[in-house]
Order: sequence, then C-alpha cells, then structure tokens
Amino acid sequence: MSDARIPVTLITGFLGSGKTTLLRKLLVRPELADTAVIVNELGDVGLDHELVETVTDEVTVLTSGCLCCALRQDLVSTLRDLYLKREAGEIPRFARVAVETTGLADPAPVLQTLVADPLVGSFFVLDAVVTCVDAVTGLAALEAHPESVKQAGVADRLLLTKTDLQPDTAALELRLAVLNPGAPRQRVLQGDLDPALVLNQARRPEADRLADLDRWLDAAKDPHRHRHHSDIAAHCLSVEEPLDWTRFTKWLGELLERSGADLLRVKGLIQVAGEARPLLVQGVQHVFHEPQWLEAWPPAAPPYSRLVCIGRNLETASLRAGLDSCRAPTLAEAR
Repeated sequence: MSDARIPVTLITGFLGSGKTTLLRKLLVRPELADTAVIVNELGDVGLDHELVETVTDEVTVLTSGCLCCALRQDLVSTLRDLYLKREAGEIPRFARVAVETTGLADPAPVLQTLVADPLVGSFFVLDAVVTCVDAVTGLAALEAHPESVKQAGVADRLLLTKTDLQPDTAALELRLAVLNPGAPRQRVLQGDLDPALVLNQARRPEADRLADLDRWLDAAKDPHRHRHHSDIAAHCLSVEEPLDWTRFTKWLGELLERSGADLLRVKGLIQVAGEARPLLVQGVQHVFHEPQWLEAWPPAAPPYSRLVCIGRNLETASLRAGLDSCRAPTLAEAR
C-alpha cells in the first residue's frame, strides 16, 4: 500500500552555503508548483518581487504556485497550520514540503520532529536531507563549526556549491567522504539543479532505493576514507550470521544511550533470524525511523547484516563486538 503522507525535504547547510540561491531557482521550476516551503524568516528567501502573487497573514503564494511561510513558532505548529489550511481550502493543495534550516542550525531536532512526533508523522513523512556545502569555505567550516559537521553527517545528498569560484574540491570531498561516505555529492552552479535529485526520493521504485543503499554501504568499506585527524568518522560493521532482533534492539538502545549526540547517523540492512527479507534500519542521533522490511536484498549485496555508524569518538572494535553479540543462537547453543 502506498504512503499517502506528504513528503518533506529538509534543506540544510552552513552560513553562506547557497541554500537561498538553491531555493530561489527551485521555486520557479514547474516540478515544484505544488510545494510548500518553510523558511526561518520569509525575508531570508530573497524572493524576487515578481514572483509574489498574493500574501496572507502567514502564507505567501508565488506565481509559480509554490507556497512560502515563515517558521515563526515551532515546526510542529507550522506543519499543522499548513495542513489544516490545505484541508480547509484556504491555500492551494500542496503535494510536498521543503524545510530550510538556518545556517547555524543543528538539523537533529528538526529530524526528530519529522520522524518521532506523532502528530507530524500522521500526515507527513521525511523524504530526504539535502545539505549544501560551500566549496570555498566549506572545509574551514567543517573544521571550526560542529553544526556544519552535523549538517554534512546526516545528509542523504551533498550539494557542492560555488565550485566556479573553487574548482578544486578534492580536499573537501575527502573530508565529506569520511563524514558521510554514502551520500552522493553533486556540484551545483548558481543553484541550478534537477529537482528529481532532491524530491520524492522515498517514493522511487524500491530497486532504485536498494541500489542507492548498496552503494552507501559499500562506500563505507573503503579504509582509506577513514584516515583523517577528525574525531568524526564512519564505521562499517558486518555480521554474516543472522541476528536476534531482541538482542539487536537492546544493543542499539544501549549504544544510543551511551553515545547520545555523538552518534550522528546509523543506517544499514539487518538479517533477522527466521526472515528471508532484509530489514532496513536508519536513524539520526537518538531518533530512529520505523524499521522497514524490504522485498529482497539488493542484487549486489550479500544476504547478511551490514551497518554503518557515523559519529564522534566511536571505537570500531567496540561497535563490532556489540553487533557480534547480537547473533542469534545456533541450535547447539540453544541446547
């Protein structure tokens, strides 16, 4: 059964990374004509005057058909109000939402709202996290500002902006590969981007999503990507034997409690004892999506558990030992 909830795309990135330029270009594309955009302050969008058609007390309707509103209270209230106005016919019926965070925002609380809040989760579903990274100042921001690190670490897609000013992005991309090895990196000039790369990601055919997941897990295996002085890195774990689900959830809960905000992201496929299908698990810090059963293992993926943990001061040996302890007992062990 298809998910009827409204998909939400989170657009984040450090100060000056190009979020406003990206939004301005996307809002005039016909693919976004039925999109509601939530920004921290309406003036931050820098909308050209000719784009504005009508303005209500809280919502701006653009000539393209898009809606814009300011995040004046909290995200739950804003999403609720938008949905109620949509259902009452007070604003056009939007089919998706894009949320732009401030450049200094930690994206984790926003993700927590989208994933864990029962009111929001009834009508909206997180589609993807898109992070803009400035090719000129991005490396310095990653070294100096923890918010920038978190924004990159939780991304589903990384957009490299201002590459016309700084074409050589090798050092920046190496740093991003350590932080988030599976997130595809896309160069974006002046905000020009195919909307299909950032919209409706969760509703693509399962085969496409499985291929992306397989690349994400494989990317984390490269040991050269972990050779960096930073205390934040990706750790790839695997167990060939089936896992006991009760043991796994207990271990994961203990890991979340112990690591807290230092655990930026977890993503992987789990082989649960007694099940032929893989189970997709993913979370950001202490907030986890509901586990999802997939129809089949990715074609190129071996049918055993693989998990990637991205975080600060995590010990690979300890993580591996913890996951190993989740193996389901064999018949001989059960006796």
